[in-house]
Amino acid sequence: MVRQRHTSTTRGFSRAATLMQGRIRKATEGRGFAETRLLTHWAEVVGADTASVATPVNVGYGKGGMGATLTLLTTGAQAPMLEMQKIQILDKVNACYGYRAISRIRITQTAPTGFAEGRVAFEHAPKVERTPAPAMRSAAEKMSSDVKDDSLRAALADLGARVLSKQKS
Repeated sequence: MVRQRHTSTTRGFSRAATLMQGRIRKATEGRGFAETRLLTHWAEVVGADTASVATPVNVGYGKGGMGATLTLLTTGAQAPMLEMQKIQILDKVNACYGYRAISRIRITQTAPTGFAEGRVAFEHAPKVERTPAPAMRSAAEKMSSDVKDDSLRAALADLGARVLSKQKS
Protein backbone atom coordinates (compact mmCIF):
# COMPACT_ATOMS: atom_id res chain seq x y z
CA MET A 1 0.00 0.00 0.00
CA VAL A 2 1.50 3.31 -1.10
CA ARG A 3 0.65 6.41 0.87
CA GLN A 4 0.07 9.55 -1.05
CA ARG A 5 1.42 12.66 0.53
CA HIS A 6 -1.19 15.38 0.99
CA THR A 7 0.07 18.76 -0.11
CA SER A 8 -1.57 21.81 1.39
CA THR A 9 -2.88 24.50 -0.92
CA THR A 10 -2.75 27.15 1.78
CA ARG A 11 1.06 27.09 2.10
CA GLY A 12 1.02 27.62 5.84
CA PHE A 13 -1.72 30.24 5.86
CA SER A 14 -5.07 29.82 7.62
CA ARG A 15 -8.39 31.48 6.97
CA ALA A 16 -9.15 34.39 9.30
CA ALA A 17 -12.49 32.83 10.24
CA THR A 18 -10.72 29.65 11.34
CA LEU A 19 -8.24 31.57 13.46
CA MET A 20 -10.90 33.69 15.17
CA GLN A 21 -13.62 31.05 15.58
CA GLY A 22 -12.49 29.92 19.04
CA ARG A 23 -12.17 33.45 20.36
CA ILE A 24 -15.51 34.53 18.96
CA ARG A 25 -17.24 31.46 20.40
CA LYS A 26 -15.67 32.06 23.83
CA ALA A 27 -16.70 35.74 23.86
CA THR A 28 -20.25 35.05 22.70
CA GLU A 29 -20.81 32.12 25.04
CA GLY A 30 -19.85 34.41 27.94
CA ARG A 31 -22.92 36.47 27.04
CA GLY A 32 -25.10 33.43 26.50
CA PHE A 33 -24.81 33.21 22.73
CA ALA A 34 -24.01 29.52 22.28
CA GLU A 35 -25.11 29.87 18.68
CA THR A 36 -22.85 32.55 17.17
CA ARG A 37 -24.89 32.62 13.98
CA LEU A 38 -27.47 34.67 15.87
CA LEU A 39 -24.90 37.47 16.23
CA THR A 40 -22.99 37.16 12.98
CA HIS A 41 -26.08 36.84 10.76
CA TRP A 42 -28.57 38.86 12.82
CA ALA A 43 -30.00 40.66 9.78
CA GLU A 44 -30.58 37.35 7.99
CA VAL A 45 -32.21 35.77 11.03
CA VAL A 46 -34.73 38.51 11.88
CA GLY A 47 -34.85 40.52 8.65
CA ALA A 48 -33.24 43.78 7.62
CA ASP A 49 -36.04 45.98 9.03
CA THR A 50 -35.78 44.54 12.54
CA ALA A 51 -31.97 44.35 12.44
CA SER A 52 -31.73 48.05 11.60
CA VAL A 53 -33.52 49.02 14.84
CA ALA A 54 -32.53 46.24 17.28
CA THR A 55 -29.36 44.44 18.31
CA PRO A 56 -29.08 41.29 20.45
CA VAL A 57 -27.02 41.99 23.57
CA ASN A 58 -27.56 39.06 25.92
CA VAL A 59 -29.10 35.64 26.36
CA GLY A 60 -29.85 34.93 30.01
CA TYR A 61 -30.94 31.65 31.54
CA GLY A 62 -33.31 31.70 34.51
CA LYS A 63 -33.01 29.60 37.65
CA GLY A 64 -35.52 27.05 36.38
CA GLY A 65 -33.56 26.54 33.17
CA MET A 66 -36.73 26.35 31.08
CA GLY A 67 -35.91 28.53 28.09
CA ALA A 68 -33.74 31.59 27.90
CA THR A 69 -34.44 35.30 27.69
CA LEU A 70 -33.05 37.21 24.71
CA THR A 71 -32.33 40.86 25.46
CA LEU A 72 -32.61 43.24 22.50
CA LEU A 73 -31.14 46.74 22.50
CA THR A 74 -33.10 49.45 20.70
CA THR A 75 -33.93 53.13 20.85
CA GLY A 76 -36.94 54.47 22.72
CA ALA A 77 -38.90 55.28 19.60
CA GLN A 78 -38.55 51.74 18.23
CA ALA A 79 -39.38 49.88 21.45
CA PRO A 80 -43.21 49.85 20.96
CA MET A 81 -42.81 48.54 17.41
CA LEU A 82 -40.51 45.74 18.58
CA GLU A 83 -42.91 44.95 21.41
CA MET A 84 -45.61 44.18 18.84
CA GLN A 85 -43.21 41.96 16.84
CA LYS A 86 -41.95 39.85 19.76
CA ILE A 87 -43.69 36.65 18.68
CA GLN A 88 -42.38 36.86 15.10
CA ILE A 89 -38.86 37.64 16.33
CA LEU A 90 -39.05 34.76 18.81
CA ASP A 91 -40.05 32.32 16.05
CA LYS A 92 -37.23 33.50 13.76
CA VAL A 93 -34.60 33.29 16.51
CA ASN A 94 -35.70 29.82 17.58
CA ALA A 95 -35.57 28.71 13.94
CA CYS A 96 -31.91 29.80 13.98
CA TYR A 97 -31.22 27.62 17.01
CA GLY A 98 -33.21 24.72 15.61
CA TYR A 99 -35.28 24.25 18.77
CA ARG A 100 -37.17 26.41 21.27
CA ALA A 101 -34.08 27.75 23.03
CA ILE A 102 -35.49 31.23 23.66
CA SER A 103 -38.77 31.51 25.57
CA ARG A 104 -38.91 35.28 26.19
CA ILE A 105 -37.67 38.48 24.58
CA ARG A 106 -36.83 41.51 26.70
CA ILE A 107 -36.44 44.90 25.06
CA THR A 108 -34.09 47.44 26.61
CA GLN A 109 -32.68 50.83 25.76
CA THR A 110 -29.41 50.22 27.62
CA ALA A 111 -27.18 47.18 27.53
CA PRO A 112 -27.02 45.05 30.71
CA THR A 113 -23.29 45.78 30.95
CA GLY A 114 -23.64 49.55 31.18
CA PHE A 115 -24.07 52.70 29.18
CA ALA A 116 -20.73 52.69 27.35
CA GLU A 117 -21.51 49.46 25.54
CA GLY A 118 -25.23 50.03 25.21
CA ARG A 119 -25.35 52.06 22.06
CA VAL A 120 -27.41 51.22 19.03
CA ALA A 121 -25.54 51.64 15.76
CA PHE A 122 -27.50 53.98 13.54
CA GLU A 123 -27.26 53.80 9.80
CA HIS A 124 -25.84 56.85 8.07
CA ALA A 125 -28.18 58.82 5.90
CA PRO A 126 -27.59 58.25 2.20
CA LYS A 127 -25.33 60.80 0.60
CA VAL A 128 -27.28 63.36 -1.40
CA GLU A 129 -25.76 64.16 -4.76
CA ARG A 130 -26.06 67.89 -5.42
CA THR A 131 -25.72 69.26 -8.91
CA PRO A 132 -23.99 72.61 -9.23
CA ALA A 133 -25.96 75.63 -10.43
CA PRO A 134 -25.73 76.40 -14.17
CA ALA A 135 -23.90 79.67 -13.45
CA MET A 136 -21.23 77.79 -11.49
CA ARG A 137 -20.95 75.19 -14.24
CA SER A 138 -20.40 77.83 -16.96
CA ALA A 139 -17.81 79.65 -14.82
CA ALA A 140 -15.92 76.41 -14.24
CA GLU A 141 -16.06 75.50 -17.96
CA LYS A 142 -14.64 78.93 -18.82
CA MET A 143 -11.74 78.36 -16.39
CA SER A 144 -10.91 74.94 -17.85
CA SER A 145 -11.33 75.91 -21.53
CA ASP A 146 -7.55 76.01 -22.12
CA VAL A 147 -7.16 72.26 -21.45
CA LYS A 148 -6.71 70.28 -24.70
CA ASP A 149 -7.82 66.79 -23.51
CA ASP A 150 -11.63 66.52 -23.64
CA SER A 151 -12.07 64.09 -20.74
CA LEU A 152 -9.65 66.02 -18.52
CA ARG A 153 -11.37 69.32 -19.39
CA ALA A 154 -14.79 67.83 -18.49
CA ALA A 155 -13.46 66.42 -15.20
CA LEU A 156 -11.86 69.76 -14.27
CA ALA A 157 -15.04 71.65 -15.16
CA ASP A 158 -17.08 69.29 -12.99
CA LEU A 159 -14.65 69.63 -10.08
CA GLY A 160 -14.49 73.40 -10.48
CA ALA A 161 -18.29 73.72 -10.51
CA ARG A 162 -18.55 71.68 -7.31
CA VAL A 163 -15.83 73.72 -5.59
CA LEU A 164 -17.39 77.02 -6.64
CA SER A 165 -20.87 75.99 -5.49
CA LYS A 166 -19.44 74.87 -2.10
CA GLN A 167 -17.83 78.29 -1.59
CA LYS A 168 -21.06 80.15 -2.40
CA SER A 169 -23.28 78.12 -0.03
